[in-house]
Amino acid sequence: MVTRRRVRCGSVTTVRVLLAVCGALAGAALVAAAPAGAAQGPAVIAPGVTYEEFDIRAAKGVTHAHVVRVDLREARVRLGLLYPGTVAARAPVSKLAAAQGALAGVNGDFFDISEAQHPGVAVTGASVGPAIADGRELKAAVPAGQRFGPALPSGATTEDVLGVGTDGRARLDRLALDGSVVTPEGSLPLGGLNQYALPVGSVGAFTAEWGRTSRARAVCGTDTDRAAGCSTDTYEVTVRGGRVVSASDTPGSGSVAADTTVLVGREAGAQRLRKLSTGDSVQVRHRLVAASSEVPFRFALGGCPVLTGGRPLAGLDDTASAVRTAVGIADGGRRVLLLALDGASRYRGGLTVAEVADEMRELGSSDAFGLDGGGSTTLVARAPGGTAVTVRNHPSGGAERPVPNGIGVFPVP
Repeated sequence: MVTRRRVRCGSVTTVRVLLAVCGALAGAALVAAAPAGAAQGPAVIAPGVTYEEFDIRAAKGVTHAHVVRVDLREARVRLGLLYPGTVAARAPVSKLAAAQGALAGVNGDFFDISEAQHPGVAVTGASVGPAIADGRELKAAVPAGQRFGPALPSGATTEDVLGVGTDGRARLDRLALDGSVVTPEGSLPLGGLNQYALPVGSVGAFTAEWGRTSRARAVCGTDTDRAAGCSTDTYEVTVRGGRVVSASDTPGSGSVAADTTVLVGREAGAQRLRKLSTGDSVQVRHRLVAASSEVPFRFALGGCPVLTGGRPLAGLDDTASAVRTAVGIADGGRRVLLLALDGASRYRGGLTVAEVADEMRELGSSDAFGLDGGGSTTLVARAPGGTAVTVRNHPSGGAERPVPNGIGVFPVP
């Protein structure tokens, strides 16, 4: 469990003295948590947006946290998805934020980062969970066994998301793919949308949102084993304007036009696609369906819930400490906290997932969501009155890691 005390002071000298006093009391489970270089309190980046940093004493020693707080009741600010423009692409958080005009941001979902088990298959860099940007549904979730990242806690799935609805409130939910492919032979369920891994025996759809990256990874691994080999029973059909225009025995690559959908099948899905001929009419339908609310998401991304209703999820890991990124929701979705730990060597002990849940609750969150950590953990923010974001934490790899998406804090004109 993380215990902490925040110290607000009028001078850096006083802060240092109080930190020393608090550190001496650490044996009594009292924790020093004073802002570093922010003795006057949080810095106001923009209306409704503040930045602060402070120390946390945890199981593996002192770590350092960077936090951006966002008040979504402020009409001049909103949250949105940072991403490079396509699903199968990556860029550093600072570049994503700069390109999209964000005030601040953190890295996002876990992603396909290594394909050592599948020689010759391109790494896609695509994220694990669903993603929505400006109301556009970009992708659905991969099967749980194909997930990159630490083990999911009890009850969590790859369909879990954090996002903001059209009502302007942040929430946790789940987004499941509901889709079908209607052919002259009948209708078949759609098993994937712009995913780096498709369920065994399914058909997945790839649209312009996917990008140029090869679709070959989609037929590798199984629903329970990411390292399993690639399927040898595959088929790909290109549909343009509602008609089949071409087919191939293997998944291809290259950009998909706006009026085009590429269907990739494996095993039973491939067998169904082989029944199609050039010129056949094919209609592809897909949408992401929320489990708990009828309010559509304006933006959403995947990750892992760690705190719901003020209670940590059962089975959170309490042994492996690491540099981590998390998001908290407070005041019924009206406030959001973006947290990134510092990756500098003296702070690299980090937090366990259980400690992250405790810390987010201490910061006032009722719900919290874990995002990718380690070398991916990055928080960027503008200085008060500034026009460009800078990286506020020290990435543990020594430099920013390119990531597929993140959460951006944007000004509203």
